[in-house]
Amino acid sequence: MSTASVSFRPGAVLADLLPASRVRDIALVVGGAALTGLAAQIAVPVPGSPVPVTGQTFAALLVGTAFGARRGFLSLALYALAGMAGVPWFAGGTSGAGGASFGYVLGMLLAATVVGALARRGADRSVLRTAGTMVLGSALIYAVGVPYLALSTGMSFGAAVAAGLTPFLIGDALKAALAMGLLPAAWKLAGRK
Repeated sequence: MSTASVSFRPGAVLADLLPASRVRDIALVVGGAALTGLAAQIAVPVPGSPVPVTGQTFAALLVGTAFGARRGFLSLALYALAGMAGVPWFAGGTSGAGGASFGYVLGMLLAATVVGALARRGADRSVLRTAGTMVLGSALIYAVGVPYLALSTGMSFGAAVAAGLTPFLIGDALKAALAMGLLPAAWKLAGRK
């Protein structure tokens, strides 16, 4: 049996197509954290909101989906812990816990884990499944981020939804559409739908 056929076993994620080793896993975890930190620097302020539009959520969902639950969780945990320790790679070059948008970082940790588990079940291999996976991942990010925003700023829950969810829905739809094209195409390129 060839190495390629083993790589496509049920339960595989894209990262499993690389030769297996601890070095691979460490490189993926560190690379996933760095990618998320880099994507967080793409930050566009939203008028009336303390939370900017960033590439960070897309990176977190992509890392979780491509790496699987365990490596996705570890990547986002490294990202969160390093940012809390002072690495300036949260949105707009900030760091530390407790900012208005830190709840979204915690939500990304949860979302990367869940979408990674779904990817192990083939949720990234078709356009429609990928769409559902990205929508669920985004919903998890908001489920943690919006209440955290309300608590950290003293906003009412309705105001937090208006400032921390509603302005981001169009961007999230675009990110989901990008993922819907990227992930199934990557599997197709690798030789499997």
